[in-house]
Amino acid sequence: MAKGVLYVMTCAVTGLLKIGKAETKQFNARMQSLENNGYANVTGLKRHFAIEVEDYSEKERLLHTIFSKSRIHTTEMFALDKHLVVQLLSSFDGTVIYPKESSKSTTFNAATEGLKHERKHKKELKRKKEIKKEPVQRQKPIESVPHKKPPFRFSAVGIEVGEEIVFLHDPSKKAVVLNDAHVLYQNKSWKLSPLARFLMRADYAIQGPSKFTYKGKLLTKLRKERENNGEKD
Repeated sequence: MAKGVLYVMTCAVTGLLKIGKAETKQFNARMQSLENNGYANVTGLKRHFAIEVEDYSEKERLLHTIFSKSRIHTTEMFALDKHLVVQLLSSFDGTVIYPKESSKSTTFNAATEGLKHERKHKKELKRKKEIKKEPVQRQKPIESVPHKKPPFRFSAVGIEVGEEIVFLHDPSKKAVVLNDAHVLYQNKSWKLSPLARFLMRADYAIQGPSKFTYKGKLLTKLRKERENNGEKD
């Protein structure tokens, strides 16, 4: 079985990673090339973790299959938590070659603790949002308050991570879905409304979903169709 390196790289966009492979003797040169030149229009790449394993090509295919739903099209970029990827890689039989001072056990434990921290942080954020949503005493009758729709979510209209949306006024401008609320455009994570304002050079509020299409349909229309079919957010 061929021996080689599996690696993880971070970039300027939080939560966006490159997962790839390299021959052991080519690893350093590959890292320098990616760090200097970028990859798939993504710059700011930095090596984060690497492990030398047997049968590395097969293991890379396994990783790409496991994380396929988080993959950005046909690239080796993934919208994932770095702790989750490092935890899985450090569970393979092999030798950690980056960071050089790390061992498999310390790396695995650190990644596990990182995951726990991230989950705790997300729960705390969710709890704070729920507190903000708790009903308060209103001077006006509830009936007089107009219904406000919840924020637009890509998963609610059947759009998955890694798929493309197109700017309504210029089809050459496309963004890639990173998660339920963010897209990647020009190597930066955006919410739809700020991105629409940026592309339109507007200084006023814009309903982001009304300015982007998916497979030829406006996002607002896709949402309305789901609501009419009883599939509300």
